[in-house]
Amino acid sequence: MTHIRLPEPDRAIVARRDQITADLIAIAGRDAVISDEDGRRAFETDALTSYRRMPLAVVLPETTETIANILRYCHTQGVKVIARGAGTSLAGGALPAEDAVVVGISKMNRVLDIDLPGRTMRVQTGITNVSITAAVAPDGFFYAPDPSSQLACTLAGNLGMNSGGAHCLKYGVTTNNVLGVRMVLMTGEIVDIGGPYVDAAGLDLLSLVIGSEGQMGIITEATVRIIRAAEGARPMLLGFDSSEAAGRCVSAIIASGIIPVAIEFMDRPAIEVCEAYAKAGYPLDCEALLIIEVEGSETEITERLEQMLELAKPFRPSSHAISSGPDQSAKIWKGRKSAFGALGRIADYYCMDGTIPLGRLPEVLTAISQICTSYGLRVANIFHAGDGNLHPLIMFDANDPASEQRAEQAGSDILALCVEVGGCLTGEHGVGIEKRDLMAKQFNADDLRVQMRLKSVFDPGWLLNPAKVFPLDADQRGDLPAMRSSTLPAAA
Repeated sequence: MTHIRLPEPDRAIVARRDQITADLIAIAGRDAVISDEDGRRAFETDALTSYRRMPLAVVLPETTETIANILRYCHTQGVKVIARGAGTSLAGGALPAEDAVVVGISKMNRVLDIDLPGRTMRVQTGITNVSITAAVAPDGFFYAPDPSSQLACTLAGNLGMNSGGAHCLKYGVTTNNVLGVRMVLMTGEIVDIGGPYVDAAGLDLLSLVIGSEGQMGIITEATVRIIRAAEGARPMLLGFDSSEAAGRCVSAIIASGIIPVAIEFMDRPAIEVCEAYAKAGYPLDCEALLIIEVEGSETEITERLEQMLELAKPFRPSSHAISSGPDQSAKIWKGRKSAFGALGRIADYYCMDGTIPLGRLPEVLTAISQICTSYGLRVANIFHAGDGNLHPLIMFDANDPASEQRAEQAGSDILALCVEVGGCLTGEHGVGIEKRDLMAKQFNADDLRVQMRLKSVFDPGWLLNPAKVFPLDADQRGDLPAMRSSTLPAAA
């Protein structure tokens, strides 16, 4: 996928690389700075691997204060900064630039405080998603957002993209589970937003920052909500003869008022790949599969599963199976959580992310298949069906540039479809570079101007994570005065 335009680097900054690197070493220490070509190459891309750019330098600091000193220096020198967690972004959100310094937070991965009575935890944001739950699981608590990449992805990236996951149907996404953050602005100022309480006074800046994709600052610490684990949980598998029938069943369950912990969808290509990998007991004689999990006491679980079986009957499920115990449940979720990697064993693929109203799910699934077929491509659908967060996996041949470009064009058509039916461009992967130039399909010029003004308040020089989120032409400093000529007030 090579048609997404990227800006030319500032050659004057690139020419100063040796001096900038020396200054960064003086600030952060020799061990924190990666300046050799082989070392920098490890950071040249994220999970959108078709796009690669060698960063000017990489810094891996260990304290908030060091990050503040780095940003203060880059601000005075006019050097761009790319914040990076684990680099699992599927939308190019952590793609570096030749004239930008990558500031990674992977070494800042400590648990700072656990307050079980208050049900909060304070952590450094380089901690992996799964490690948050691991720290409190012995005490019967967990952290709810659980993206498929949770073994690798950091809380920092989850905050940047407002990540979700399979179990967020009931418990919400990142913004619903974070109470406060400590963030470093581009000027080097350290600010605290929110705190260890349910609702902070004043403007809700926390909701502005979460999901801002590194456009406002670098978040180094967060206070997260931890939840008491349920008495028990059990998934059920429902197979259907068509994706449309499975989609209508999802709509019926949600419309009934029942909120399971998770409702996950797989179509036949995804079922076959995931079953071959995980041996989870997925039915191979159906066109679509729902994984529905409920939790509570054994009595509650049984009643809920029986209710949903009744709701599914009008859609004539071809098979159903209820997990027999923890081992089978683990296999069922292993298959779902490993889906992207399992598909990667047999084909190159482009993982999309868009959200739609649940009532439009059946027709959208049909349209996705038609779009991919029109480009001569196969597609596997694996997604969070309960909240309409789609993840079509468009298969292509990475050794064939034409095939790769068709995959990207099909993805753009699918995202446009999501907006047309009343949805949005992203559910949890963010905008990055992938959807940047599609933003105008969802937002008009005034909408974009307001968003850009907000960025300018936090980052007047537009040095943080450049060429992401906003249409590239609007992202250029020379275009900002024209943007400010509307009736809206200019940013500070």
